[in-house]
Amino acid sequence: MPQSNGSSPKPPHSPVVAAWARQGRYRTLGGHRVFTVDRPPDGEETAEPLLVLHGFPTSSFDFHLVLDGLARGRRVLLLDFVGFGLSAKPDLAYTIDLQANAVMDFMAEEGIERFALLTHDMGDTIGGELLARQADGVWPVDISRRVLANGSIYIEMAHLSTGQQLLLSLPDQLLAAEALDRQSVTASLMATFATGARVPDDELAALWELLAFGDGQRVMPRTIRYIEERRLRQHRYTGAIERHPSPLTVVWGAEDPIAVAPMVSRLQESRPDVTVHWLDGVGHYPMLEAPERFLTATLAGLA
Repeated sequence: MPQSNGSSPKPPHSPVVAAWARQGRYRTLGGHRVFTVDRPPDGEETAEPLLVLHGFPTSSFDFHLVLDGLARGRRVLLLDFVGFGLSAKPDLAYTIDLQANAVMDFMAEEGIERFALLTHDMGDTIGGELLARQADGVWPVDISRRVLANGSIYIEMAHLSTGQQLLLSLPDQLLAAEALDRQSVTASLMATFATGARVPDDELAALWELLAFGDGQRVMPRTIRYIEERRLRQHRYTGAIERHPSPLTVVWGAEDPIAVAPMVSRLQESRPDVTVHWLDGVGHYPMLEAPERFLTATLAGLA
């Protein structure tokens, strides 16, 4: 699949990213080359599979520190959305439907019709579209339970970062190759962590390498347009999150500067039966900032 620069990307070079790449394989989903991970259960399979949907602007690698724990007794499926991580970075209009179609193709290819759902950030929005499709009767699957992590589910309450606002102010087209560099992007990501969060340098380097894979930094003004869709169709995405009958658990970094804590309180008003696990001293990326606490809370929600 052609990349944004018209050439095939070089293989990952850092040991951390190379090790992650070895865990997955490429598939053609929704007409695009998509990196997927299908992790078999550790030990006897005692629970339904788990589908994991990542956020912007990162990738399924966000969950690499908790994958072993998530796979205890269950199969775990992850993918890099089109335009993200190790997946193709084509020059096209990126939509929620594009990503949801890839997810549906992934699950259909594996023949999975009943599963639990774990979502984060942009993945919350794509998960909302998938829930809405199921409610509409166009996706005949059974979503047994859900865990939702930090994401701007009520976009008017979000405190968008300076970097996000800058990207949204740009035309919906490719950037020049040198327009974004590792230092600026890494600084923007670090600004979403809680004060004092300790994310190792090799983790931050891996986040940048995956984002820039296949010149992915150039498509960021295109991939961020999901925020505009969320503004237009929040009633559909968040409405489905609120109304879907499956048990819902929220695992939320309480110091998130973007998807702020009052969003959870508003969700509780619409969905009083939601179970909430607050992670104090944690920001927007709880699975990276506090992986053990995030895992414990998530497994409780999936139990």
